[in-house]
Amino acid sequence: MLKITLTMVLRSFGLMLIAALLVACGGGGVVPGTRDAAALRPLPTEYVTRSAAAYGPFRINSPDAPSTEPVTTAHILQDLNLLIQGNITLIRMFDSSDKVAKQVLQTIKDNHLDMKVHLGCWISSEKSAKPADVPAIEQANQLEIARCIALANAYPDIVLVVSVGNECMVSWSFNSVTPAQMASYITQVRSAIAQPVTTDDNYAFFASAPAYLLDTIDFVSIHSYAVLDTLYGLWDWKQADVPASGRAAAMMGAALAWEQQNYNEARTYLAKTGYRALPIVIGETGWKASPTGGEIERAHPVNQQMFYNLLNAWRISGTGPKNIFWFEAFDEPWKGADDGWGLFNKDRQARYVVRGLYPAAVWEAGTYTGANALYYIPTVQSAPITASQFTLYAEIPVTGEALPGQAPAWATWTWGTATPDTSTHSEGTTSMKVVPAPAAWGWGEALAHNNYADDLSAFSASGHFNFSVKTTYPGALLFGFQTGDLVDLSLWNVFIPVVSGSYGYANDGAWHDVKIPISDMLVWGGQGSGLPQPNSAALDLSRVTVPFVVADIFGTTGKTSGATDAIYLDNIYWSK
Repeated sequence: MLKITLTMVLRSFGLMLIAALLVACGGGGVVPGTRDAAALRPLPTEYVTRSAAAYGPFRINSPDAPSTEPVTTAHILQDLNLLIQGNITLIRMFDSSDKVAKQVLQTIKDNHLDMKVHLGCWISSEKSAKPADVPAIEQANQLEIARCIALANAYPDIVLVVSVGNECMVSWSFNSVTPAQMASYITQVRSAIAQPVTTDDNYAFFASAPAYLLDTIDFVSIHSYAVLDTLYGLWDWKQADVPASGRAAAMMGAALAWEQQNYNEARTYLAKTGYRALPIVIGETGWKASPTGGEIERAHPVNQQMFYNLLNAWRISGTGPKNIFWFEAFDEPWKGADDGWGLFNKDRQARYVVRGLYPAAVWEAGTYTGANALYYIPTVQSAPITASQFTLYAEIPVTGEALPGQAPAWATWTWGTATPDTSTHSEGTTSMKVVPAPAAWGWGEALAHNNYADDLSAFSASGHFNFSVKTTYPGALLFGFQTGDLVDLSLWNVFIPVVSGSYGYANDGAWHDVKIPISDMLVWGGQGSGLPQPNSAALDLSRVTVPFVVADIFGTTGKTSGATDAIYLDNIYWSK
């Protein structure tokens, strides 16, 4: 039986009233507003003058970290003191939990730290929930709102502003909440606290937000991620017309221009709809120090520093947002492909971006100069390979064979090693010894090109994929190749599971020659991981960028974990 509370009745009434107003105004569309500065709670001076970053305390590499990792006062104090040392004295938090938010606020108070907080109130979606689960989700939201109100009132000198909801209303939200629902939640929080209140969302939402939602907030907090938008081709990050010597600077300048365009879209919309008085901050933006989600030729410590400096110059110029929150203060490896944004790594070592603010003793390893910045390098395309054999790894020459125009190099997808070994071989004097060190998803080793593609289209009809192997590795292994690449969002995997007894393969610890028809392999093809859009890639044998792969991806081979038995490889070639 559904238990109806007074809060739920009032909230339902509020939603009906908002809906009625929308119908009275013709439904749908945005009604121009007339809200002026007198209706807004002003942003505190400290909120617009302090350097700011998003903060999360979790350090372990587990997707369950938020629920399982202990958060200690000692860790929080270490983090906050590091930030204060670098003059980052305003942090944004994403919820009002006892585990994180309350501990952080109490730590600041108990230690008299010069740190202010943009407090979050996490709102969970009811959209895709089963009807029976909706009351529990609503109850969780109401408990979070109650905690947020309590914290804002208990720490009024530390909590400068409050956000209700995070990326809930943009069209692609994975935690979708309707603007009407959010307006009701915001109103509930704002009526119970004295601080300015907002909701954080992507700039695209605030470039078309409904008037009734804008009427509930005191300022706008937009999210804008130029580096992520490169994965969708939304701006010209490649800057291919710029000479290579200036391409990195051109890319980062274009990234800032994209952020400014995002800001201006929201600013222009607010002005033309009667909300010119609403201040704007950028509640999240950043640049990755490593390509955890496929941002190759873009994500690097030097590029990160370049973007950080450009943003700071824009902020202090007074021509843009009232403040900018860098995402984020510390890496959080539990986020997987969304990690790598930190000013510090997970071990609290200062990245290149902020090295100038800290002694060398706390620096992350690595020596860089501006010359190390990454930039787009066009892929060189080979002519069609017409020889009957295309040799990748062998020592004894074969008459009439073709060799790659650029020699591929062994590249490890996750922890492990690939080293030459002279103790055993199937031809010549040396084989390649691969020793896996599986991650949670598996492992992989590849012979890969760097900005080079082989045209192996002539091998599609009657070609074979050949190699010699010696191993005792249990169960199936994946063998194959990749076409396209992440840079052009065209990566395509062709990995066929091979078990002992098929195609000449055996895992009995002796050498065996394996020969797999290319036609058998092609049916196992699929879009590569790390691409943001489905169907953005397809098989293209004229652009083979990774001509050999051995791997164990547990989701494909059906395993729950992998072994570490050595795999010796030799005499790798394509034939027709």
